[in-house]
Amino acid sequence: MATVEMVMPKMGESIMEATVLTWLKKEGDTIEEDESVLEVATDKVDTEVPALEAGVLKQILVQEGDIVAVGKPIAIIETEGGSAAADNGATTKTEEKEEAAPASAEKSTSLATSTNGHDIAARSESGRFYSPLVRNIAKEENIQMAELESISGTGKDGRVTKKDILSYLDNRGEAPAQTPSQPAQSATQSAPSSQPAAQPAPQGVPVSISGDDEIIEMDRMRKMIAGRMVDSKRISPHVTSFVEADMTSVVQWRNKHKNTFKEQENGNLTFTPIFIEAVVKAIKDYPMINIQVDGDKIIKKKHINIGMAVALPSGNLIVPVIRDADQLNIRGLANKVNDLARRARDGKLKAEELEGGTFTISNVGSFGNVMGTPIIMQPQVGILALGAIVKKPAVLETPQGDVIAVRHKMFLSHSYDHRVVDGSLGGMVVRRVADYLEKWDVKKDL
Repeated sequence: MATVEMVMPKMGESIMEATVLTWLKKEGDTIEEDESVLEVATDKVDTEVPALEAGVLKQILVQEGDIVAVGKPIAIIETEGGSAAADNGATTKTEEKEEAAPASAEKSTSLATSTNGHDIAARSESGRFYSPLVRNIAKEENIQMAELESISGTGKDGRVTKKDILSYLDNRGEAPAQTPSQPAQSATQSAPSSQPAAQPAPQGVPVSISGDDEIIEMDRMRKMIAGRMVDSKRISPHVTSFVEADMTSVVQWRNKHKNTFKEQENGNLTFTPIFIEAVVKAIKDYPMINIQVDGDKIIKKKHINIGMAVALPSGNLIVPVIRDADQLNIRGLANKVNDLARRARDGKLKAEELEGGTFTISNVGSFGNVMGTPIIMQPQVGILALGAIVKKPAVLETPQGDVIAVRHKMFLSHSYDHRVVDGSLGGMVVRRVADYLEKWDVKKDL
């Protein structure tokens, strides 16, 4: 027998540590290769860590709630072979541990993808969590989410293990499976930010609670979002400028191409990629909005990385980032938007896809809101909210005189950091975005 150190895997370029949330296995349990052993959390994303080798969990080195640096040992696994262990049962060498970290992170994400069948979300609408290995088996066997939900789980909190799903497949069709008897854990995604997790600021006014009130505990993600928002308002003096744009040409162009796009790309052509293209052009015209603040220094960013707020099924928000958005055409942006939004809702984003943003947009119009005053994503200095597109009567100038016509209108709300962005720049940026939208070429190719 040989022993192998299991180390905290690398889960993103800027992530140096993670918090142990839950051990899914206990000492003495048999572990199969690629089977999830524990669940960890960073300030970017929560994920399960799979075992790189089969064996027995001999010793747990860190406890739930501990913060562990990437690459540090977290457990000892006793294996039958000695290929990954040193002589005489010693633990793996430093070089082997360094290789194990990125491999673990890679497996945790790659197991959730398949060329066959359908996508299985990491967490169902009922809140039940499924490991990458279980999701992969479900895809290969064409098990839909409704069927997966019916499988009785023997894991912690009623989770479905590899053994559970394989046992179900052996008896599939003979008898209906039982529904899980225990609730799943809280949401797995974490609020996007490079800052450490923060708790909500204490309330200054005491809260009155009666016997008829319901008390709801914030999940971890909501606590982190609350902390981020309070921090941002404290760090940046927010100012918001508003512009109303005529979106008639954009609406006509999208209506003209949306069916073709769906046939060719098997996805929806939304307004979001159009917004992003206009924002990117405005940033190129006014590069001092694409900056960050470091003490008394201004960092002018070379790359244009656009964050886009996505609403999760839980009601929380997450902001994946489209890197080098200026290098993509409208079709490329549309495909990227659809991909990131889908994987955000399914809990499949990688940690590095939530960092590095230089400017953010939030489509509040998707909720029927005509405008909003968004809070800046630190350390950025600007965020643009895009309202609902509505039909309105408008005065148009023609050679024959002014006329009233029905036009598609939308409000744009630009919040910016008044420490480094004055009203003139903040106002010109949002006005320029509106100009690009109003001058959208209806003959533009998709």
